[in-house]
Amino acid sequence: MKILYIKQCEVFSFPYQMFKIEKFSTYNATLKRMDQYTWYQTLIKPAWAPPAWLFGPVWGVLYAIIAVSFGYVFYLYFKGTIPFVVLLPFILNLLCNFAFTPLQFGLQNNTLAAIDICLVLATLLWALYVIYPYVPFVTYINIPYVAWVSFATVLQLTITYLNI
Repeated sequence: MKILYIKQCEVFSFPYQMFKIEKFSTYNATLKRMDQYTWYQTLIKPAWAPPAWLFGPVWGVLYAIIAVSFGYVFYLYFKGTIPFVVLLPFILNLLCNFAFTPLQFGLQNNTLAAIDICLVLATLLWALYVIYPYVPFVTYINIPYVAWVSFATVLQLTITYLNI
């Protein structure tokens, strides 16, 4: 019976230990985010910069658009409807897009973030140009994404310049 009791304790102890680890890592992640947010707040920004709370909802809508439209492009490629050269700028755009946050907030490097956001805009324009002859609606549905990334590019370049 004692062996069974020890095993039960170990079984119940493991989730507790995981909870403690999760709680600790969540706490550290929260502190790190607060640190990054504090760093971003210290940057000189132009008067026309939108409030920080606006970025989350905007990107939420844009990521839905990206998921549907880019997902459809991947589907067309795997179906054999479009060549890889048409898919390539979509892949590069996703890579550049996902790299922005670690560059801007992880490394806290405005220059790399500015280069990256220029690449996001360039690969997006390239992607929409090459997909248009095959599926025009993908280009049209991404107009809000182009508009926001164009604005974000000017904003990031301005922030980078103001904080040299």
